[in-house]
Amino acid sequence: MNRICKSLAVFLILWGIAVPVLAQDLRVVTVTREPFSQVENGVDVGFSLDLWAAIAEDLGLDYQIDRVERFAEMLEAVETGAADVAAANISITAEREARLDFSQPIFASGLRVMVPKDGTGGGVWSILLSWDIFLAVIAAFAVLLAGGMLMWLFERHRQEYFRGGAQEKLFPAFWWALNLVVNGGFEERVPQSAIGRFFATILVVSSLFVVSIFVATITSAMTISAIEGSVTSINDLYGKRVGTTSGSTAAAYMEARDLRFEGFEDLVALLASFEEGQLDAVVFDAPILSYYVNTDGAEIGELVGTLFLRENYGFAVPSGSPLREDIDRTLLRLTEDGTYRDLLVKWFGSANG
Repeated sequence: MNRICKSLAVFLILWGIAVPVLAQDLRVVTVTREPFSQVENGVDVGFSLDLWAAIAEDLGLDYQIDRVERFAEMLEAVETGAADVAAANISITAEREARLDFSQPIFASGLRVMVPKDGTGGGVWSILLSWDIFLAVIAAFAVLLAGGMLMWLFERHRQEYFRGGAQEKLFPAFWWALNLVVNGGFEERVPQSAIGRFFATILVVSSLFVVSIFVATITSAMTISAIEGSVTSINDLYGKRVGTTSGSTAAAYMEARDLRFEGFEDLVALLASFEEGQLDAVVFDAPILSYYVNTDGAEIGELVGTLFLRENYGFAVPSGSPLREDIDRTLLRLTEDGTYRDLLVKWFGSANG
């Protein structure tokens, strides 16, 4: 009898401990990474969070979402056991797998390069308004004005067109020289003096060189700008001001390639620096950048090049967590019944992600 009572007492004690634990909501930690995790009208939504909600509903799990500021803080919460699940755009890597457990992949991703809108070639106007072009234009105007005033000096007593004071004939003289260079001169205003005719001939011949030099200057400026400013792939980023988030897979990729970059604490700071014109390019997760250039950054940035360093996203759980197997089985069911596909279409407009 005593043995039965003791066993019953132990059972009640264990039950008293287990029930509160089982009754506790799971803590799901996340970080804002549109369109995988965000807040809309006070509600936590996004592809990863919607997918987790479907998994939790299938498993009958209660949970609460804790949104943190930094990506590293999210992973640390899972690693230390302070959180049960992490849901966002979490790349499955060997380094992270050593510290955490991951579910089956939930999204196929990779890296892309984003540059300022119209930043791949500098734009025609930025080239035409450059300092070199400005100096070339000023020099051309000075030559034409000087040539026109010399012709005024030679012809002011022989032609009515040039008759008058220097100030009065400043623009007519310039206009005559401009037409001489562009159209070959005015037939009705052929120089009358010998020195005027000689000078006009020299001016016509030299104008060929002036025009050639002017065109060559513009062409050279546009060519140099295209070569120096063009960014079409990751290989074009050497020597550029490149940014990404510290500790990300993009940061690890560039470090391995000895590509210098500035690491930012979070995505918000990274995009703010890009919007302020402090970066020539951003290297980051393709779906995140794609969402940005199609929403808030539509007039600011554009994607160049193709997808590289392909990687998969997954849910992260503490090492040895029994949740992983449950999550994986549920992911298979959601894939088979079409729920997973519906979420892809909802957030990305394509069943291929």
